[in-house]
Amino acid sequence: MGRIVVTEFMSLDGVMEDPGGAESFRHGGWSFRFERDDRGNKFKLDELLAADVLLLGRTTYLGFAKAWPTIEDPVGFAAKMNTMPKYVVSSTLGDDEATWANSTVLRGDVVAEATALKERFAGDILVEGSAQLVHTLSEHGLVDEYRLMVYPIVLGSGKRVFGDLADATVLNLDEIIPLSEGVLAVTYHPKGAPSEGAAAVEPSDRR
Repeated sequence: MGRIVVTEFMSLDGVMEDPGGAESFRHGGWSFRFERDDRGNKFKLDELLAADVLLLGRTTYLGFAKAWPTIEDPVGFAAKMNTMPKYVVSSTLGDDEATWANSTVLRGDVVAEATALKERFAGDILVEGSAQLVHTLSEHGLVDEYRLMVYPIVLGSGKRVFGDLADATVLNLDEIIPLSEGVLAVTYHPKGAPSEGAAAVEPSDRR
């Protein structure tokens, strides 16, 4: 059984929109105001290399599909992104638009499609960006882990990681990794969900 892992860059007020500055959001590129250091880069690389599949919403998919095939890097991040299986949830994206290598368009019910992916793959199913998709997965209890790189900035507006949920979701803390300039890499799993993370670490225990 696979695990759906949601990984996001997030402001202190929960905004995830346009951290890289490619979406014309008025605060676009906000993550580049900070240096997350080598530990942050390792955190992102390790989670990608551990994943079997990418699951994305339409907007994030199109942005990634435009950028990643042209990127080269010595550590293999781009190579993994470009070669791994990708599933994009969209009722409007045509097969002729899903040109990024190893891409499949999922046009059925989101909950059913995501559940089928968890049954099909044994490893991590990584979800990046994709606010609407994340909200749907969270609402239906399909997220097994949240990996949030939290930046010390308050944006005041924009799409948020957590939308309006019918019921409260209790999260267990797996790990906190303090990075440079006040950035934190924080891993949670919903209470009752399986976790492969380390034991929870209180902020006061990590310097």
